[in-house]
Amino acid sequence: MWLIVGLGNPGSQYVRTRHNIGFEVVATLAERHQIALRGKRANSLIGEGRIGEQRVALVQPQTYMNLSGQAVAALCNWYKIEPARALLVVYDDMDIPFGRMRFRERGSGGTHNGMRSIIGQLGANAFPRLRVGIGQSPGKMDAAAYVLSRFSQEEQPQLSELLERSADALELMLCESLTTAMNRYNPT
Repeated sequence: MWLIVGLGNPGSQYVRTRHNIGFEVVATLAERHQIALRGKRANSLIGEGRIGEQRVALVQPQTYMNLSGQAVAALCNWYKIEPARALLVVYDDMDIPFGRMRFRERGSGGTHNGMRSIIGQLGANAFPRLRVGIGQSPGKMDAAAYVLSRFSQEEQPQLSELLERSADALELMLCESLTTAMNRYNPT
Protein backbone atom coordinates (compact mmCIF):
# COMPACT_ATOMS: atom_id res chain seq x y z
CA MET A 1 0.00 0.00 0.00
CA TRP A 2 1.12 3.54 -0.79
CA LEU A 3 0.38 6.46 1.51
CA ILE A 4 -0.01 9.57 -0.69
CA VAL A 5 -0.16 12.69 1.48
CA GLY A 6 -1.06 16.12 0.14
CA LEU A 7 -0.10 18.97 2.45
CA GLY A 8 -2.28 21.98 3.18
CA ASN A 9 -4.26 23.76 5.85
CA PRO A 10 -7.85 22.88 6.79
CA GLY A 11 -10.59 25.49 6.74
CA SER A 12 -12.41 27.53 4.13
CA GLN A 13 -10.05 30.50 4.51
CA TYR A 14 -7.25 28.35 2.99
CA VAL A 15 -9.16 26.83 0.08
CA ARG A 16 -7.38 27.37 -3.28
CA THR A 17 -4.35 29.03 -1.66
CA ARG A 18 -0.85 28.30 -2.92
CA HIS A 19 0.05 26.49 0.30
CA ASN A 20 -2.84 24.04 -0.27
CA ILE A 21 -1.75 22.79 -3.67
CA GLY A 22 -0.85 19.43 -2.08
CA PHE A 23 -4.48 19.07 -0.93
CA GLU A 24 -5.65 19.92 -4.44
CA VAL A 25 -3.38 17.40 -6.17
CA VAL A 26 -4.60 14.63 -3.85
CA ALA A 27 -8.22 15.71 -4.40
CA THR A 28 -7.69 15.61 -8.18
CA LEU A 29 -6.24 12.10 -7.95
CA ALA A 30 -9.07 10.98 -5.64
CA GLU A 31 -11.73 12.32 -7.99
CA ARG A 32 -10.20 10.55 -11.00
CA HIS A 33 -10.31 7.21 -9.22
CA GLN A 34 -13.60 7.72 -7.32
CA ILE A 35 -11.83 7.56 -3.95
CA ALA A 36 -13.85 9.50 -1.39
CA LEU A 37 -11.78 11.50 1.10
CA ARG A 38 -14.25 10.97 3.93
CA GLY A 39 -12.50 8.62 6.33
CA LYS A 40 -10.99 10.12 9.46
CA ARG A 41 -7.91 8.81 11.21
CA ALA A 42 -4.90 10.44 12.88
CA ASN A 43 -6.45 13.90 12.44
CA SER A 44 -6.61 13.44 8.66
CA LEU A 45 -9.12 12.99 5.88
CA ILE A 46 -8.42 9.67 4.18
CA GLY A 47 -9.68 7.78 1.18
CA GLU A 48 -8.61 4.22 0.43
CA GLY A 49 -8.78 2.57 -2.96
CA ARG A 50 -6.77 1.37 -5.93
CA ILE A 51 -4.85 3.16 -8.62
CA GLY A 52 -3.85 0.60 -11.22
CA GLU A 53 -2.70 -2.43 -9.28
CA GLN A 54 -1.60 -0.40 -6.24
CA ARG A 55 -3.60 -0.06 -3.05
CA VAL A 56 -3.47 3.54 -1.87
CA ALA A 57 -4.50 5.69 1.03
CA LEU A 58 -4.92 9.29 -0.12
CA VAL A 59 -4.51 11.72 2.76
CA GLN A 60 -5.13 15.37 3.62
CA PRO A 61 -3.81 16.03 7.15
CA GLN A 62 -6.06 18.33 9.16
CA THR A 63 -3.35 19.34 11.65
CA TYR A 64 -2.41 22.58 9.89
CA MET A 65 0.75 22.66 7.85
CA ASN A 66 3.29 23.18 10.63
CA LEU A 67 2.15 20.03 12.48
CA SER A 68 1.77 17.74 9.43
CA GLY A 69 4.38 15.36 10.82
CA GLN A 70 2.09 14.32 13.68
CA ALA A 71 -0.53 13.01 11.25
CA VAL A 72 1.96 11.47 8.81
CA ALA A 73 3.92 9.63 11.52
CA ALA A 74 0.71 8.29 13.08
CA LEU A 75 -0.55 7.09 9.68
CA CYS A 76 2.76 5.43 8.80
CA ASN A 77 2.49 3.59 12.11
CA TRP A 78 -1.21 2.70 11.59
CA TYR A 79 -0.67 1.36 8.06
CA LYS A 80 2.75 -0.11 8.95
CA ILE A 81 4.31 1.90 6.14
CA GLU A 82 8.06 2.14 5.73
CA PRO A 83 8.40 5.77 4.54
CA ALA A 84 11.29 5.15 2.13
CA ARG A 85 9.24 2.52 0.29
CA ALA A 86 5.59 3.55 0.46
CA LEU A 87 5.12 7.19 1.53
CA LEU A 88 4.92 10.05 -0.94
CA VAL A 89 4.27 13.65 0.13
CA VAL A 90 2.93 16.31 -2.27
CA TYR A 91 3.58 19.94 -1.32
CA ASP A 92 4.06 23.48 -2.59
CA ASP A 93 7.55 24.75 -3.39
CA MET A 94 8.46 28.41 -3.90
CA ASP A 95 11.83 27.48 -5.43
CA ILE A 96 10.17 25.85 -8.43
CA PRO A 97 8.52 28.09 -11.03
CA PHE A 98 4.74 28.06 -11.06
CA GLY A 99 3.49 25.35 -13.39
CA ARG A 100 6.40 22.96 -12.90
CA MET A 101 6.94 20.04 -10.57
CA ARG A 102 9.80 17.86 -9.40
CA PHE A 103 9.99 14.42 -7.83
CA ARG A 104 12.73 13.75 -5.29
CA GLU A 105 13.61 10.53 -3.51
CA ARG A 106 14.83 12.28 -0.36
CA GLY A 107 16.00 15.61 0.95
CA SER A 108 15.71 18.21 3.63
CA GLY A 109 12.56 20.13 4.42
CA GLY A 110 14.25 23.36 3.39
CA THR A 111 12.11 26.31 4.43
CA HIS A 112 8.87 24.31 4.21
CA ASN A 113 7.51 23.91 7.74
CA GLY A 114 5.22 21.03 6.82
CA MET A 115 8.10 19.00 5.42
CA ARG A 116 10.33 19.90 8.35
CA SER A 117 7.59 18.65 10.69
CA ILE A 118 7.29 15.35 8.79
CA ILE A 119 11.04 14.78 8.71
CA GLY A 120 11.28 15.61 12.42
CA GLN A 121 8.45 13.25 13.39
CA LEU A 122 9.69 10.40 11.18
CA GLY A 123 13.34 10.93 12.10
CA ALA A 124 14.21 10.41 8.44
CA ASN A 125 14.27 12.35 5.18
CA ALA A 126 14.51 9.37 2.82
CA PHE A 127 11.00 9.23 1.40
CA PRO A 128 9.70 10.29 -2.01
CA ARG A 129 8.02 13.61 -2.53
CA LEU A 130 6.47 15.62 -5.34
CA ARG A 131 7.30 19.29 -5.09
CA VAL A 132 4.76 21.40 -6.98
CA GLY A 133 5.99 24.81 -8.07
CA ILE A 134 4.17 27.93 -6.93
CA GLY A 135 7.00 30.32 -7.85
CA GLN A 136 8.62 33.11 -5.87
CA SER A 137 6.67 35.83 -4.13
CA PRO A 138 6.47 38.99 -6.23
CA GLY A 139 8.53 42.01 -5.25
CA LYS A 140 8.92 42.42 -1.52
CA MET A 141 5.81 40.42 -0.59
CA ASP A 142 6.29 38.41 2.60
CA ALA A 143 6.75 34.68 1.86
CA ALA A 144 4.10 33.67 4.44
CA ALA A 145 1.57 36.06 2.93
CA TYR A 146 2.41 34.78 -0.56
CA VAL A 147 1.90 31.08 0.21
CA LEU A 148 -1.42 31.88 1.89
CA SER A 149 -2.60 33.93 -1.09
CA ARG A 150 -4.95 32.57 -3.73
CA PHE A 151 -3.98 31.96 -7.33
CA SER A 152 -4.88 34.86 -9.60
CA GLN A 153 -7.58 34.70 -12.26
CA GLU A 154 -4.81 34.70 -14.89
CA GLU A 155 -3.14 31.69 -13.21
CA GLN A 156 -6.32 29.56 -13.03
CA PRO A 157 -5.98 27.86 -16.47
CA GLN A 158 -2.35 26.97 -15.76
CA LEU A 159 -3.30 25.79 -12.25
CA SER A 160 -5.89 23.37 -13.65
CA GLU A 161 -3.31 21.99 -16.07
CA LEU A 162 -0.72 21.69 -13.26
CA LEU A 163 -3.14 19.73 -11.06
CA GLU A 164 -3.92 17.33 -13.91
CA ARG A 165 -0.24 16.83 -14.81
CA SER A 166 0.62 16.28 -11.14
CA ALA A 167 -2.08 13.59 -10.91
CA ASP A 168 -0.74 12.06 -14.16
CA ALA A 169 2.75 12.01 -12.64
CA LEU A 170 1.53 10.28 -9.48
CA GLU A 171 -0.35 7.68 -11.51
CA LEU A 172 2.80 6.94 -13.52
CA MET A 173 4.83 6.62 -10.31
CA LEU A 174 2.26 4.22 -8.82
CA CYS A 175 1.77 2.14 -11.97
CA GLU A 176 5.40 2.01 -13.13
CA SER A 177 8.07 3.45 -10.82
CA LEU A 178 9.40 6.58 -9.19
CA THR A 179 12.39 6.51 -11.57
CA THR A 180 10.08 6.42 -14.61
CA ALA A 181 8.05 9.34 -13.23
CA MET A 182 11.21 11.31 -12.44
CA ASN A 183 12.55 10.75 -15.96
CA ARG A 184 9.32 11.93 -17.55
CA TYR A 185 8.28 14.80 -15.28
CA ASN A 186 11.42 16.30 -13.74
CA PRO A 187 12.74 19.24 -15.75
CA THR A 188 16.17 18.70 -17.26
